[in-house]
Order: sequence, then C-alpha cells, then structure tokens
Amino acid sequence: MARRALRLRRRLPVVLALCFVVTGSLCGGGNAAAAERKTVGVHELKRGDDFSIKVTNWGATLMSVILPDSKGNLADVVLGYDTVAEYVNGTAYFGGLIGRVANRIAGARFKLDGKVYRLYANDGNNSLHGGHRGFSKVIWTVKEHVGSGDSPYITLYYHSFDGEQGFPGDLDVYVTYQLSPPYVLSVLMNATARGPSPRATPVNLAHHAYWNLGGHGSGPVLGSTVQLLASRYTPVDPATLIPTGALAPVAGTPYDLRAPAPLGARLAELLRRRREGVSGYDTNFAVDGDATAALRPVARVRDGETGRAMEVWADQPGVQFYTANGLSGGVRGKGGSVYVRYGALCLETQGFPDAVNHPGFPSQVVRPGQVYKHHMVLKFSF
Repeated sequence: MARRALRLRRRLPVVLALCFVVTGSLCGGGNAAAAERKTVGVHELKRGDDFSIKVTNWGATLMSVILPDSKGNLADVVLGYDTVAEYVNGTAYFGGLIGRVANRIAGARFKLDGKVYRLYANDGNNSLHGGHRGFSKVIWTVKEHVGSGDSPYITLYYHSFDGEQGFPGDLDVYVTYQLSPPYVLSVLMNATARGPSPRATPVNLAHHAYWNLGGHGSGPVLGSTVQLLASRYTPVDPATLIPTGALAPVAGTPYDLRAPAPLGARLAELLRRRREGVSGYDTNFAVDGDATAALRPVARVRDGETGRAMEVWADQPGVQFYTANGLSGGVRGKGGSVYVRYGALCLETQGFPDAVNHPGFPSQVVRPGQVYKHHMVLKFSF
C-alpha cells in the first residue's frame, strides 16, 4: 500500500496538469488565486511583422519560432505540437526546458558530500532529463511578459522541492526568452539552491528545441550544412549512452565537424564506421574557446534551400548534438505534419552528461546561496 501511495503522489501533479490544460480550471475547486497560479497558457513574443515565438508555461516550452527566409517567406522552424495537451502527453521533449539535470545520470544515482542519492530511473537503469517528471513536465509561473516592442521577453519561474525526482534540496529556477534585433533569440537560465531545505545539488539546465531551418514540416535536414566548434567529444558506452569519462579528439573521426560539412554525408560516414545500433548523432561535444568568456561560439547551421542560417552561442562547456534519431516511427506534429528520423537537429548547450559521477568533468554542483547561470543565444540570418 505504501508503494502504491507513493506512485499516486508521483503521478498527481501530471494528472492535475492534464485537467488544467483540458478544462482551464482546477480539478475539485480551490480559490481563484490558486487557479490563476495553476493556469496553463500560450504566450507570444513578437518583434515586427516577421519574427515571433510562442511559449507555454507547461514545461517552459518553446512552441514556435517564426522567421523569414532569403525571399521573405515566413515559416516556423521548430518541431512541436498544435496544443498544450499534446505537449503534456508527448515524449520527445519538443522545445522543453530540461532539468534538474539534463541528459543521463548513470544508474540513476550519485554520491554527493558522502551521501548516496537515488533518482527516478526513466531510461533503463539511468535517469534521463531529470526523471519521469522533469522540469519540461511541470507547470511554471509566468513572472513577467512583455509581448511586443524592440526586445520583447517572458520570464518563467519554477520551485523544485527537496527530494523531487530524488534530487536533494530546494531549488528556485528561472528562464527568460527574449527577442532582440535583428533576429536574435536569447534563452537565459538560472537557478539558486535556497528555500526551506537548501542543500548542495547537481544542476544542468538545457533547452531542447528541434530545429529545421527549412520549416518544421519540410522533411529531413540531411541537406543542411553543420559546423561544431569543438575539437573533443565525450565517448559513451553505445549500449547506454553513458560517458566513459574520457575526452577524445574529433580529428580523424565522423565527429569532426570543425569545418562546415553537409550533414547527410557526415551522418553516412558515422553509420558506416560505428558498430550496429548507432542510428545517428547523440553526442556531447566539448566546446572550444575560453571557458571564462561570457559567450563562446558553439555551432553554425545553414539550410541551402531557404538560405536560413543559425549561429549558437553559449557559456557552457558542452553541447549535445542530436539528429532526432528517436523520431524513427514518425510523430504527428503541428498542422498534421509527420516528423521523421533526421527531420530536425538539436543543439543543447549544457554541462557534460553524468558529470556528477565523473570528477574529471566540469562540476555541476550548486551549493546553497550559489547561482547557476546558463546563457544561450541564437542568431538567425537569411
């Protein structure tokens, strides 16, 4: 009975959230202030007539990014769904804000300050993207929203309680999406270990947008040109995708994307040279440059058909390059589009995966009073 009660408690927030999304009201009453706090909505930021995004406070999720191409034609360049309810039930993390710890933690456990913490295992024996109810599967509070003007923005807040998904300590988390001239999208994440039970805790926030610069429903991105400004990567056990703890040079491997290269050709080389079971890129790269710099160039992507290009800048040590391998069965998205394998790419700036279990990796531990900061900037051109 105790185990059943625990399962019910773990599921309750998601059940409530479903009710809020479908009915727009609280399940079973509550006062008006509580209802307002729990309301899930869609919020638009618009700069001029040709640059806009939509964000929902379900998972602090980026739902759309509308941009022109070289001929002035507008298109939405991120994969996603038409309704918030579909995000609630989705499993691909489309556009979500990932935490408390993005990527994988081996064995769903870690040791910190002499104590072993056991997490919710949702990827075989491992924890992935914060557990089964990570930050992309909770309701955030909209703190500020300026929808138009020269630099419109929205700031969302979430309080992660001590013990959530097994992680220690209370954590206050904020994310701000902002548009700037001419076509710049900034994602500013920060978190502080404080509250009733502040404790040291690992924190690794990441933004999980699926980009297709040809338009979200335009098919595989294999014709795109990709450049990653990274001379090293973190090899993994191919069966679990958990890092070995090593840093390996990309030179002479299919991971060498330091010069702009056609994605399809590099992907074909990867599939030829890797063992059976590898279906595409799902790899953390160590970003080159000055680790103390406010922002470093991370990646560049260009779609030849439309002329749209994107530069990624960030202040994190790593970036997960993912070629949407998991969409192999087809996922129905916005406007009835069916998203397929290689139908997008993800560039998730981050700390190294499983860093809490690898002392040689840059630390992700945040102690009480410290502030975790993660700044990611996306610069678009045509």
